[in-house]
Amino acid sequence: MATNQAVQNGNKIKWNRNVWLLVIGIIFIASTLRAPLTSVGPIISFIRDGLHISNVLAGFITTIPLLAFAVISPLAPKFSKRFGIERTLLFSTALLAVGILTRSLGTTSMLLLGTSLIGVAIAFGNVLLPSLIKLKFPLQVGLLTGLFTVSMNISASIAAGISYPLASGEFGWKIALGIWFILAVIAFIIWLPQIRKPKSDLNSGTQTKKEHVPLWKSPLTWTVTLSMGLQSLIFYTTAAWIPEMLQSQGMSANTAGWMFSFMQFSQLPATFIIPIIAGRRKDQRPLVAVYGALYIVGFGGILAGWTSLTVLWMILLGLAGGASFSLAMMFFSLRTRTADEAAELSGTAQSFGYLLAAVGPVLFGYIHDISNSWTTANFLFLITVVLLVSAGMHAAKEGYVTPEK
Repeated sequence: MATNQAVQNGNKIKWNRNVWLLVIGIIFIASTLRAPLTSVGPIISFIRDGLHISNVLAGFITTIPLLAFAVISPLAPKFSKRFGIERTLLFSTALLAVGILTRSLGTTSMLLLGTSLIGVAIAFGNVLLPSLIKLKFPLQVGLLTGLFTVSMNISASIAAGISYPLASGEFGWKIALGIWFILAVIAFIIWLPQIRKPKSDLNSGTQTKKEHVPLWKSPLTWTVTLSMGLQSLIFYTTAAWIPEMLQSQGMSANTAGWMFSFMQFSQLPATFIIPIIAGRRKDQRPLVAVYGALYIVGFGGILAGWTSLTVLWMILLGLAGGASFSLAMMFFSLRTRTADEAAELSGTAQSFGYLLAAVGPVLFGYIHDISNSWTTANFLFLITVVLLVSAGMHAAKEGYVTPEK
């Protein structure tokens, strides 16, 4: 049936109206999954000064969504089985819009509450979109994952770039945070047609049911989880502190914000190409080696203080971030046999992974506060990269999280 399987014989997608609406809907929901988060980093000083909060609490603003991801991610597949993926995603998009508005009301309590709602809402999209892609486009996982991750990063880049000009102008930081309500509403409207179709069952289609094997028993589950968590720790910590780190090296706040935005835009080629390459290979370890080298050179350049080459460091970190993130998302499909397994692995990996990532922004803020320097924090980036590559090398080997029946 066209609504449950968007693939014809061979590798061709039947591009009818329903499939186009589904793909556009995926793109727009994906575009809401990072912009509300990356808009915070460049204006964190405005939020901190406007609400008179500490650096630790400011760092906690970027940590709250990660804690929400950790709590909600294992529950997302259960909600989708009960209500269907389409309805669950529609609900999460509406919740996201409410969270964005609440966060921008201008008080510390509303900031914390709204940020929590945003984290809950985004967790559903993070977990369910990869499994939806595996279910609807089983022969085009790489291509659709590429579109999904590119959409996330385009909106993340734009948000990082325009949030400072908005906050420093007549609009203020509240509007800079609240403007993403519009994008959430558009995504909600575009996704509405999906709930008119029969709800999708992750176990439906040609997939045969097998005896359930707990994923946590597989070592591969945990290296996929570490890959997800460590690359997320790097992403959210750079989103929170890279702009201020660059300012400490003499860069203006406006330029630092655009540098971070440039890093985000630099992710785009990798986030589109890497899933396609990964989907055509049984072993993805060479891709892990490439992004590991890019990370080390990029963070090493910032640590060395070579500010004249900041643009180069941002490009390298952007390419590394795009590659590591998109490959981590591909692992959910590449290391599982069914969409049901993909959803379960995605929920497990993102739950524990984001719990690990939640340590990053607060830890880096704390280290800066006690040392009054970013040098020690920068060394932590390099240590994290080494751990990420080690986990990624195991996760990238050919295999599945469950044994073959």
